[in-house]
Amino acid sequence: MKKILFINPFGIGDVLFTTPLISAIKEAFPDADISYWCNQRVKEVFLNNPKVSRVFALSRGDLKKIYDESPLEGVRQFFSLFSQIKKCAFDIAFDFSLDHRYGIISWLLGIKRRIGFDYKKRGWFLTDKITINGYKDQPVAARYLELLRFLGKQPEYGKYQLEVFASELDKIRARISLEQAGVVAKDILVAIAPGAGASWGENASLKHWPAIKYARLADRIIERFNVKVLILGDISEKQITDVVVTAMKYKPIDLAGKTTLGELIAAIGNTRLLITNDGGPLHIGAAQGVKTVSIFGPVDDSVYGPYPPSDKHIVLKHDLDCRPCYQNFKMDICNNNRECINSISVEEVFAAVEKQLK
Repeated sequence: MKKILFINPFGIGDVLFTTPLISAIKEAFPDADISYWCNQRVKEVFLNNPKVSRVFALSRGDLKKIYDESPLEGVRQFFSLFSQIKKCAFDIAFDFSLDHRYGIISWLLGIKRRIGFDYKKRGWFLTDKITINGYKDQPVAARYLELLRFLGKQPEYGKYQLEVFASELDKIRARISLEQAGVVAKDILVAIAPGAGASWGENASLKHWPAIKYARLADRIIERFNVKVLILGDISEKQITDVVVTAMKYKPIDLAGKTTLGELIAAIGNTRLLITNDGGPLHIGAAQGVKTVSIFGPVDDSVYGPYPPSDKHIVLKHDLDCRPCYQNFKMDICNNNRECINSISVEEVFAAVEKQLK
């Protein structure tokens, strides 16, 4: 047990779901040297993780974008990445990509043991694999822990938390941004992230609780608890966050589109409570021990919700007969005007907030 490479090209939540497995491996094999191959957008999730030695931040999707702009540069960056990874001489790869192309690359890199999930018979090049149709019946993080069996260890579900770490520089920058917005030491911060992360692309709107409801909720929170409300999101979510800010009676602290991922992690870590849809910010909060209230629509919260489940996390959902309609990585066409999420009232969410802030 020497050098291990984790491969995961997906979004913030999904890569955070692998952190309990990292912790379990480091506990069982303290001398294991773990590296992570992820996409460029999520690299700051691991840059400050003391259990991860190095990060390779360039996914197949990133390379495709580069190649589309400049084929020569795309090829150059691929071979540069390949060379960097090969020099590390990894012994084991944990492949979460569900994509045979990453398996082929791992094989070409000379990684002898390639552990992962065989989805739609794409796991040709995996040496050890679990066949799946999708993630269901248990949290994704718990499913990932099942891979420990290939190292001769039994998974202990719920023992390990999600983990994310902000750098000292990001903490300072986040603190400066908050101080410039008028936040002082005694203030209680409640964060609202009304988007759903970038990994769903155009379909992310299917997971959005209405922005106008977030605005009404934020005003009620300010009136009732005399706290300061922080609005968070990336630049692609500005249309949503602008609706929230504009519709509010009271002025919130609007940091949407103004932070790096590292600064977002640090900002969430400064809050008493995070209110959000199903998405990356939810798992950033859970990974830092922040209380959360999350709103789930088409996605199964028992699979993709806060991990591990606890009293610190309240999930709001309306269980219609058609929910969850996101299954086996596919989304059915909604014929009910997203009733599962639109029908959740401001009063329901406020009651959950009230419970968390007591």
